[in-house]
Amino acid sequence: MPPNEILFSPWVLAVLGLCIGSFLNVVIHRLPLMLERDWKQESAELLGVELAPSPPLTLSTPRSRCPSCGHTIAWYENVPLASWLWLRGRCSACRSGISVRYPIIELTTGVLFALVGWHFGAQPATLLGCGLVAALVALTFIDLDTQLLPDILTLPLMWAGIIAAARGWIPVTLGASVGGAVIGYLSLWFVANAFRVLRGKEGMGGGDFKLLAALGAWMGWQMIPLIVLLSSAVGALVGITLIVFRRHGRDVPIPFGPYLAGGGVAALFFGDQLMRLWLPRL
Repeated sequence: MPPNEILFSPWVLAVLGLCIGSFLNVVIHRLPLMLERDWKQESAELLGVELAPSPPLTLSTPRSRCPSCGHTIAWYENVPLASWLWLRGRCSACRSGISVRYPIIELTTGVLFALVGWHFGAQPATLLGCGLVAALVALTFIDLDTQLLPDILTLPLMWAGIIAAARGWIPVTLGASVGGAVIGYLSLWFVANAFRVLRGKEGMGGGDFKLLAALGAWMGWQMIPLIVLLSSAVGALVGITLIVFRRHGRDVPIPFGPYLAGGGVAALFFGDQLMRLWLPRL
């Protein structure tokens, strides 16, 4: 087997995805805290207030610790998926439980990377698909935790799609990519503003506009209706289920970003087939 096929094989990409998923756990947890700290600092400077100094916080500092006892996690306790299974989901020092969400994110990223390799084959552009799904995983869980889709992730993702189209790295023309970004943003912007006029309250955040713009940049304007349709169908189903079975209040907001991300992943893998079923004459 040629080295290129080995490098981009689903098995190798699955291992890479597990490692990237471990890093995404850090991003999902720390990036909102870093942004919140920056917002507080900016507000304090505008108000002329001095904040008490706080310990440094970046994606690499401080080292990962157990939230219960402060035990610094050694490298062999941080091997993706394997360490959680070996430790049986508990801290090695205090035996407090470690959330199952960590291995779920690692496994999800590994599976998605493998699917990208299987779907697109052994080509360098496959790594771009892996980068796209990794960003969508991070945005999904950040939105679930905070109901935020940070510009620091959505905007670079959009520009990366446009650049990839301009360079011919993805099978989307530059015009379709730019059109996808514009139409993706404006379509949800119009929906959100119409909802605000009719209901007198906000129904969707600006981060959702930018996420759909990013997906449009990667997949072209033709995929926007399909992504919105898939996202809305899943979102409505989950929302109704939460209201009926978990007594989730109708006025309690439900983040839409995860459904957009899910619709984007479905369009990435099955978009062409679904479009042919939907519009067989085109």
